[in-house]
Amino acid sequence: MTIAPRPRFSVRAGLTEASGHDGPFEGMPDHLMAPLQEWVVRVLRSSLSFVGQERLARDICVRVRLVSLQDEHGAPLYVAALARAVGAQLLDVVDQILLAEVPKWEGLQELSRTLDDGGSAYRINDARNGLEERVTPAVRDAVRQTIAEAAGQPTAGSAADHLAAAWQAAYGRGPEPVRAYSESIKAVEAAAHAVVQPNHAKATLGTMLGELKSARHKFVFAIPAAAGDAVAPAEALMRALWDGQTSRHGGQTATVDETLEAARAGVHLAATLVQWFTSGAVTRIP
Repeated sequence: MTIAPRPRFSVRAGLTEASGHDGPFEGMPDHLMAPLQEWVVRVLRSSLSFVGQERLARDICVRVRLVSLQDEHGAPLYVAALARAVGAQLLDVVDQILLAEVPKWEGLQELSRTLDDGGSAYRINDARNGLEERVTPAVRDAVRQTIAEAAGQPTAGSAADHLAAAWQAAYGRGPEPVRAYSESIKAVEAAAHAVVQPNHAKATLGTMLGELKSARHKFVFAIPAAAGDAVAPAEALMRALWDGQTSRHGGQTATVDETLEAARAGVHLAATLVQWFTSGAVTRIP
């Protein structure tokens, strides 16, 4: 289970709002450049001899097309060149160091923490031998497109705002799993309201599931159903999202907050449902 870092104090205190400035950041944002440059030098110097550092740094310079620096005698300074890498080239350097399996456990933890705290769009992969996107570009772009389309659809209500807030809470700096999951449900409620229960002013995802169960013959899904149960795909996703919210109610036992993994899965599930309802993939028969 991933433990999410807490939001900034100014956000928790209501002094500022979480925003796109909290990430996830693609490329190399200014606030991460120096920490990653320092990490490159520290890892190489703590793990390898001077000769080993320079040999590996030379190989990396060649691979990432980085021109070496030189000392006063004209001798190449490969580690120093790596430490001066910027932008996407610095990401390439970090990736190559991971590929060489140089960092010890402490170095991996430090890098992972830096990327997380800095809101980077990248993480160490599960094999610990390179960087990878936290969210693949195609998936990220699909969610952004859904938000844009929902914003332009009057019948979707506030679905775009809720889905955008859910994305930020799930993937931005200081992720908030409980909020991300809650905003995901609200996004679906807003998008589906006009289709499922247009005359129910206080409709929730729970009441909509009840409507689908009792009047399923009134709904049509764009993909034909082999068994004639057209609304089953949408109902299944809505049910999974609704039943998966563990923090909705209190009780005699401790309330269980959603994990970061569950929250992120909920965001993508909600994005699919918002797209279905705003695009007309799920419709109600008059």
